[in-house]
Parts: sequence; C-alpha cells; structure tokens
Amino acid sequence: MTSLSAPITIVRPEIIEFGVGVAAKLGKWAGAQGFSRALVVSDAFNASRVDILELPGRITVFSQVKPEPDTDNLDLLLSVANEARADLIVGFGGGSAMDLAKLASVLSGSAQTLRDVVGAGKVAQRRQVGLAQVPTTSGTGSEAGIRALVTDPQTQAKLAVESIHMLADIAVIDPSLTFTVPATTTAATGVDAMAHCVEAFTNRKAHPMIDLYAIEGVRLVGHYLARAVADGSDAEARAGLSLASLYGGFCLGPVNTAGGHALAYPLGTRWHVAHGAANALIFPHVLAFNTPAVAEKTSKVIEALNLKAAADQASVFDATFGFCAGLGIEMRLSALGVPADDLATMADDAYAIRRLLDNNPRELGRDDILAIYQAAY
Repeated sequence: MTSLSAPITIVRPEIIEFGVGVAAKLGKWAGAQGFSRALVVSDAFNASRVDILELPGRITVFSQVKPEPDTDNLDLLLSVANEARADLIVGFGGGSAMDLAKLASVLSGSAQTLRDVVGAGKVAQRRQVGLAQVPTTSGTGSEAGIRALVTDPQTQAKLAVESIHMLADIAVIDPSLTFTVPATTTAATGVDAMAHCVEAFTNRKAHPMIDLYAIEGVRLVGHYLARAVADGSDAEARAGLSLASLYGGFCLGPVNTAGGHALAYPLGTRWHVAHGAANALIFPHVLAFNTPAVAEKTSKVIEALNLKAAADQASVFDATFGFCAGLGIEMRLSALGVPADDLATMADDAYAIRRLLDNNPRELGRDDILAIYQAAY
C-alpha cells in the first residue's frame, strides 16, 4: 500500500452542487456563465425531464445513449454535437450518458479521433465547450472523474480515455432525480458505488488521502442501500447513496479500481449485463480472494457494511454474498444468460485488462479468474 508521504494528485469539479432539489441550479449557473446553446446527452427516460434543469437558450437533446455504449453510439453523438455547435455539453443520466458527454466535450470540433485519445493524457488541447454532469443514478461517480469508457464492438473490449480536460466544470447531484430508479437497479448501482470504494481502499495504490472517502463511501452504502431498495422515495437514503457514489468517483481518479472491475467488464461487453449488476455479482468473490493480502482492510470493509465475518476467505465471501443477495441482486452468471462455454474466453478478456489487474492487492492469474467465473456460475 502507498505510504502517507507518497505523492498523489486529487482533482474535483470546480463546483459541486449537492442536495435534494438542486437540479435547477444548473440553469442558473449556465446563464451566469453566458452559455446559450446546450447539448444534453441522455437516455430516453431522462430526455423527457430535461426541463427540470432549467437550461437557458437553445437546447439540443441527444436521447439515444445506450447502456454500455459502444463506439457507434459515440459516433452518432458526435455527429449531433457537430451539428448543434453547442457551447455547453451536459451529461444527464447514469455513467453511460456522463461518459459520452465527456468524450463529446473533447472530440466534437477536434481533429483528434477516439483512437487518438485512448489511454491517459492523450487529449491534445483544452476543450472549447463547457461541461456539466448531472447523475440520475447512484453508482458510477462519473460526475467527479476524468475517465470515460466505450466498448469497441469488434473486439468487445473497453476503450478507456483519461484526461484532465474531461473534468466537469460543475457537477449537480440532486438525489431526488434517483427516486424513480427501480429497486433492482438501485441495489446493483449501489453495490457498484461500494465496489469503487472497496477496490480503491484495498488497492496496491491505496493512499490515506483517498482511504478517508473510500471507507466512508462503504459505510454510507452499508447504512442506506437496503433502505433505498425498500423505499425508493426515502430522501435521506437516496442522498446517502448519492454521496457514496460521489465519494467513489473521488476514488477513481488518483487510485482507480482493481480486479473486481476487470472481471466484471467482460460480462457487460460480451453479454450486455448491466455494469452495476456485473460488479455486484463479482464483488464477493474478488473481495474474498484478496482477503489474505489485505486482511486488516477487509475487516474494516466488513465492519463498515455492518456485517459479521471472521478473517478467513470463506467467512468474508459468505457475509458479502449474503449482503448482495439480500438486496435482490442475481448472483449467478447462468441466470444472466452467460453460457458456460464462454467462461474461458471471458477469463482471457479479463486477464488482458492490465490497467486494473495491476492494481489488485493479490496477483490474479488467468486460472484464478476462470475459477471465480466458474464459482459464480
């Protein structure tokens, strides 16, 4: 683990508006900044409530964001963005909408293509438009970060872009926008937020400056997720999850995720399992696998979730599996339509995601990954 004296860089949106009912503050901010042509990047449902943002001037809405968006979805957005000539791009939705908004903000009107910017620090120049993020789920924390992911439909691999130029000027986090999220989605996205925090907390690059947010994010999920699943209109519980998601986003920039997300990605790219559901299913398996390498921190995670477990792998797995299953999350790959004969290929795909696996506190070999998939089947 990283020592307290190790260098670390923390970046956040310049302005963060947080609280029930703050959505309209985006419009006031946009007007004060002089923006008059907004492009809102959204899914079909959230496109129907863009008015809640009270944006000034001409508004173009791109409502065709797909779950786990691919390069074709991005190309479609870029064609709309180039025609709209917006001076403000707004991500309004879950992580997919916010990630596409980030990419559109740096690629529209630019000579660079997506292939030019895949990786870290490859966006050549400061974006020419404003960028605002408004999450409507509590999971990805994408509103706070500088990374965006899209899927290459040819290779079924995630293409990751990281750039300081994709940091939002403002993030508006209104928990009331999450009231309509169904219970099953609430559960899965909540565990995704927790996984961001846990994977950062137990990461080889873990840092005390981030640990503070990470363990508090876990505690918030442990305290509020079941309440929000039981009653989607519980404003306090929804706010707690929105804050946990934001803290998870704080963790992603300087530390990032690890083995859990690496194993979850092939479920989404190959079999279109929702990102939150994939992470929730994988989470107990990887946490238990990592326990021998990070026993003390694993114990703190269990305590923050208000669970009981001994220090051994089996106890950690049973406790966290029970936590996820108790929220109504499907915990079997077979029930999600993943065929048994694809597990080996998925293991190959996951093992190739070195940018995450190299962060894992315990070496995850290709055979270890396959064994986890088989146990999860």
